[in-house]
Amino acid sequence: MKDTDMDVITFLMRQHDEIRELFEEVVTTKGTGQQDVFHHLVRLLAIHETAEEELVHPYARKAIAGGDKVVDQRLQEENSAKELLSRLDDMGTDHPDFLKYFDELRTDVLAHAEAEEKFEFAKLREKASGPQLRAMTAGVKAAEALAPTRPHPGVESATKNVLLGPPTAIMDRTRDAIRAAMGKS
Repeated sequence: MKDTDMDVITFLMRQHDEIRELFEEVVTTKGTGQQDVFHHLVRLLAIHETAEEELVHPYARKAIAGGDKVVDQRLQEENSAKELLSRLDDMGTDHPDFLKYFDELRTDVLAHAEAEEKFEFAKLREKASGPQLRAMTAGVKAAEALAPTRPHPGVESATKNVLLGPPTAIMDRTRDAIRAAMGKS
């Protein structure tokens, strides 16, 4: 199945699998390779979270019963993970405390992914049509082309992104790519 034929929930769940694998790979890789794998993980998490914030969460707010509460909980988890991810990114993989905090991040992100799959994705699959979910995949694919390379905690809106300056401009471009792919302005 091509990525564009896949619904966004399946696509994001596959990203969850890749994120799990990258967490393991960061722990088992040594030297400069560890930093490379970590940066790959950071980029994938940025793509994933931006896509959810722009596409999945707004749709879930409207489509599922209690959507605001479900999404607000996911956003809170995502922001906490972004803060820790940013700290780890600043710290670098060669810092003596890196693996201790990385393990905390892994625990938080994997619990978040499980909650998304159970409380958001499963309910969305019941409410949304296949064409709606497949259309969102195009936005996620567009995000991959311009994804931010660093986490930006507390940035769950385009307005905050603009105020934070150049590093977050990458995230703005990602959001613009998603919106263009989805035919939004």
